Amino acid sequence: MVSFTHDDPGTSEAVWATSGAAELPELPLDHEELAGRAFIVLAAHPDDETLGAGGLLARLRAVGATVRVLLCTAGEGSHPGSPTTTPEQLAAVRLQEFGGAMTQLLGDREWQCLGLPDGKLADHREQIRAAVREAVSEVSAACGAAAGDVVLVAPYRSDGHTDHDVLGSAAADFTAAEGCALLEYPIWYWLWAAPDAPVSTGDPADPAFSAGPAGAAWRGWFRLTLTPAEQQAKAAAMAAHRSQVQPLSGLPGDEVLLPAAFLAHFERPWETFAWHPASAPSDGGAPHPYAARDAERLFDAVHAREADPWQYTSSWYEHRKRALTLAALPASSYAAGLEIGCSIGTLSVELAPRCGSFLAVDASSAALNHAARRLAHLPAAQTRHLTVPDEWPDGSFDLVVVSEVGYYLSPAELGALLDRIRDALRPGGTLVLCHWRHPVSGWELDGDSVHAAARSQLGWAGGGVYRERDFVLEVLLAPDAAPDAVPDRGARERGR
Repeated sequence: MVSFTHDDPGTSEAVWATSGAAELPELPLDHEELAGRAFIVLAAHPDDETLGAGGLLARLRAVGATVRVLLCTAGEGSHPGSPTTTPEQLAAVRLQEFGGAMTQLLGDREWQCLGLPDGKLADHREQIRAAVREAVSEVSAACGAAAGDVVLVAPYRSDGHTDHDVLGSAAADFTAAEGCALLEYPIWYWLWAAPDAPVSTGDPADPAFSAGPAGAAWRGWFRLTLTPAEQQAKAAAMAAHRSQVQPLSGLPGDEVLLPAAFLAHFERPWETFAWHPASAPSDGGAPHPYAARDAERLFDAVHAREADPWQYTSSWYEHRKRALTLAALPASSYAAGLEIGCSIGTLSVELAPRCGSFLAVDASSAALNHAARRLAHLPAAQTRHLTVPDEWPDGSFDLVVVSEVGYYLSPAELGALLDRIRDALRPGGTLVLCHWRHPVSGWELDGDSVHAAARSQLGWAGGGVYRERDFVLEVLLAPDAAPDAVPDRGARERGR
């Protein structure tokens, strides 16, 4: 647990503005996807919902999504030394303010206060779980949403405030057990965290991962760009919480709780969320999602039915994506290249000529046979049957390509793969990631979660990102590299 108070200077918004947070990837939920889901919004105190997710709530109202808001406490502990207002009076004031904020964000949508004691949610975990379970049942019955279409929106589980951390952890436990999705919103994190903090060890793709005070957790989050109307609704809702943004009186103990410097973090034209898509429930009776150990069996069967099951050779989508991938490489040539998950070798045959040596690996021996035939005329290219991350080639590389394969791993396996890549990529080397952005049936991860995990776990500089509705293409550069420092023979020739 970090230690801070509301009036600590902390990390200023000016520092965050230069951090790269504004370039985080967009939350991969468009209006249609939001409208098709049901949302349970959890707030520990009145104003948490507005600070962390006010813009999102305004959007959910606009698209007609099913929304239920659970407020855990009345926030009666915000001014413990007030000489003018008792906790009971403050609770009444803050609930009235909360109602006003909800009107700005959600209109007449239903909300409920659980009436739990401010500052003591840790003693009431079971009541929180029961209330969430009841809310999920109610919204599911109302709109027919399956568990995977229900999204819990909760405080970031390592936000640093005891109540926020308890509520966030309870939400994370519930979604893992029941197969719901989770959006976590940070609040106090923006005050105490440092943008350039070192990346924590562990598996950031695991929903149980907590970056902790020293971790640059934000690098794996997503950004929801707000429209002007959503920004206005959020500002109006924040103004409704007068007891928090204005002093209760001029006396000591009645000072403003949320000063302007802190509120600046929430006046950005975007909001930030940690996104955890729904996965299979963790109870023993549910089928387990696939993992790397299943890849050879599954994909050998697919390739036994069709030589090119994903139309790599005939689809314009695939041709275009390969061209974009090749164009994204920051160097014209590499000493040693490695492609993980090469499939039938359609990308391999275009990567290999740009490498002094090239190794293409895949878990499917059937697919690899096609790749080997496709690469046979290139003496520097080799293929190898490996199931990563447990199996891994010897040597080091200055180019590693992971295309349309990261989501075929479990979260733990993806973390292990990223560790393998970190150890194998030479200083200044290039890592290229390219993945489909939609859910992959039977597997826990999707493309956006793979890329978020890579950014968070590796903490490497970005060499460029291209994102559209169906796929995301991203280049990460190992330490000691920068785009203008990568050898480019063509650039030198043009400069003569």
